[in-house]
Amino acid sequence: MNPSIPTTSAYPAVAAHGRVTFLGAGPGDPGLLTLRAVEALAAADVLIAEPEVLEVVRTHARANVDTPQLTIADEVSAAAGVPVIRDAANLVMEAARSGRRVVRAVTGDPGLDGNAAEEMLVCATAGIPFEVVPGVATAVGVPAYAGVPLRDKQGADVRFVDAKTASARCWSEVGASDGILVVSATLETVSAAAAELVSAGRKPDTPLTVTVAGTTTRQRTWCATLGTIAQVFKQGKVLPSPEGARPVIAVVGEHSAAARREDLSWFESKPLFGWRVLVPRTKEQAASLSDQLRSYGAVPHEVPTIAVEPPRTPQQMERAVKGLVTGRYEWIAFTSVNAVKAVREKFEEYGLDARAFAGIKVAAVGEQTAAALVEFGVKPDLVPSGEQSAAGLLEDWPPYDPVFDPIDRVFLPRADIATETLVAGLIELGWEVDDVTAYRTVRASPPPADTREAIKGGGFDAVLFTSSSTVRNLVGIAGKPHNVTVIACIGPATAKTAEEHGLRVDVLSPEPSVSKLAEALAEYGAARREAAKEAGETVFRPSERRPGARRRRTT
Repeated sequence: MNPSIPTTSAYPAVAAHGRVTFLGAGPGDPGLLTLRAVEALAAADVLIAEPEVLEVVRTHARANVDTPQLTIADEVSAAAGVPVIRDAANLVMEAARSGRRVVRAVTGDPGLDGNAAEEMLVCATAGIPFEVVPGVATAVGVPAYAGVPLRDKQGADVRFVDAKTASARCWSEVGASDGILVVSATLETVSAAAAELVSAGRKPDTPLTVTVAGTTTRQRTWCATLGTIAQVFKQGKVLPSPEGARPVIAVVGEHSAAARREDLSWFESKPLFGWRVLVPRTKEQAASLSDQLRSYGAVPHEVPTIAVEPPRTPQQMERAVKGLVTGRYEWIAFTSVNAVKAVREKFEEYGLDARAFAGIKVAAVGEQTAAALVEFGVKPDLVPSGEQSAAGLLEDWPPYDPVFDPIDRVFLPRADIATETLVAGLIELGWEVDDVTAYRTVRASPPPADTREAIKGGGFDAVLFTSSSTVRNLVGIAGKPHNVTVIACIGPATAKTAEEHGLRVDVLSPEPSVSKLAEALAEYGAARREAAKEAGETVFRPSERRPGARRRRTT
């Protein structure tokens, strides 16, 4: 028994009201959490998670969930990113005996975690009810993300070995086998494991892949053989390194051959794999854009460049909202998510809800604004069929018709710095417009010092500019992006502003849409990767091209 786990006799049997869920958090990709895991996390009162998966699971827990910290046994294990935990059973029992719902989250699958099994026995002996939510096992999930299938139609034998606990007899048995072998090891022990297999009978030219940080955007895979892996690590300056204790998954066998993996490496070959992309928008605005970037393999970093504040004189907005209720308007047009938020807050202030829009036609400038309205409970009547902008909205806006339109007035809640394009266009179509300042936009506070340094020093691979104001404000609060950083702009006006600030524009969206902008950046990244491969060059991220950057292979 693990000495760090208290004996079951330390906990007398009690009739407890609490419940424990032993939950597998998977290898690292948050998207691999099961639906049942998400449900359990949402209901948890206490979340006890291993440090390496805490951020993966905490996203799905309540904001006020209690997250007691586990005791780390030593500094060496913590520095390696795989700290040895000592007091998990104590924390689990203490929380469960107080009648709370406890989630104990472990890396991979709890059924393959020896400590979790011990903690389950403690609960069983003490009469604490528990359940197990399986997760994607690290030894299975990581090879899948590395492009190394463990079985094919021939159905080869697959064996799993933990190099840390494997006995001489174990090495002899798996060395004598010609099946696929999945070895859990560390960067500094995988070469020794390879040598054990060769000594036990495996051929030195047997293909081998070694993957670190599997299923995350920090994933890196080396292709070698049992006889060459030590040399590959030495030549690539992978070792010696302070990161030598980082866990890896090694797959031994023909399925891990480099030529085969070249075709099957779906994850690390994503167009923006590992790219740090700066998104100068608020978290609420950037949500869908960041999700799209993640689907391309990027790591989005959201930095607000503007802050939204109430108008200096609220009376105009108050009159307009009252006018909505009394039937003053035929239309209300929303040109931003912030405008929706401002009207919604004013509604809540007056005790109103979406029913106040009954009988009023609602227009939204684009998909994100429309989504914010739907969340409010309002389905817009008009969204541009083409360009998502004020001009696109005007293209589809009907002219005022005194026969069919009983009221000729439009309520337009918007920012204090908005352009007059929409107002002028509506007036030209015969409408009267109440152009109301619903909120003010001011420059946001500067981001943290490390973010500013990354922006100016080339730590980001790309930055997405979604408007001219994001260019001006980002440069104003954080400085000008480094010249190795790829600059992507949503349209010609934004590109012109970027160039006026001394920036080289590399990517221009074909349409003024944040989705198309992200897509254009992904196409740029894919073309860049393909050009490097055709030239026989190593694929580097833009940030790895800056002077002094630590270069590492990403394919």
